[in-house]
Amino acid sequence: MDIHSKPILTYRWTVFLLAAGYCLYQTFTASYDHFGGPFRFLTIWALFASFFAASRMLALSQDRITRKHEVTAQTAAVLNVMVCYLYWKLWFTDPALVNNNGPVIWHQEYYLHALGPALQIIDALFIGRVFRRTWRAALPLLGIIAAYVAWTELVVQRLSDSSPGSITSGLPYPFLNNMELAERAAFYGLNAGVALALLVVFGLVGWVLRHGR
Repeated sequence: MDIHSKPILTYRWTVFLLAAGYCLYQTFTASYDHFGGPFRFLTIWALFASFFAASRMLALSQDRITRKHEVTAQTAAVLNVMVCYLYWKLWFTDPALVNNNGPVIWHQEYYLHALGPALQIIDALFIGRVFRRTWRAALPLLGIIAAYVAWTELVVQRLSDSSPGSITSGLPYPFLNNMELAERAAFYGLNAGVALALLVVFGLVGWVLRHGR
């Protein structure tokens, strides 16, 4: 696929501008009543990862860079799938498990947890076809997950009193405050494993798209 063609440039500009717009929207309009503001949430980490990946894919199409940034796009894609999976799984169980401050504005909810991730994944799989040697993305992916866990457990929890639960308080997602530390550690470990499994699945799909008929 010609990544320099007008349709691809238009697509990548669209993905980039949407991601940039929502990054600005979250940064300057979200509530900072609690420590960390919007950056308490994994969804926003994934949004900024999507923005950076989109900027690199657009730069490639414009011949402004030569580095392919495959690991960047792979990591952003997996993070987005994780966010969508966890958010909708919990939302369909009980929206209060993820939205302790009430309903999210509809366009924000569906962009952050559906459209935005889909646009980024479509580029990664079908346009950039970045899922090659996916083992290279394993450590960066685990590093981001570990950094997020450390941020929420060691910083946000201690400096915020939001989302009080039956066990603790301060963690950004209400359901986490109803879990003991050991339970949370198991939850984090399980989802890190799921993220690696998704990386493998994306790698297999990428191989089929490149070599299959």
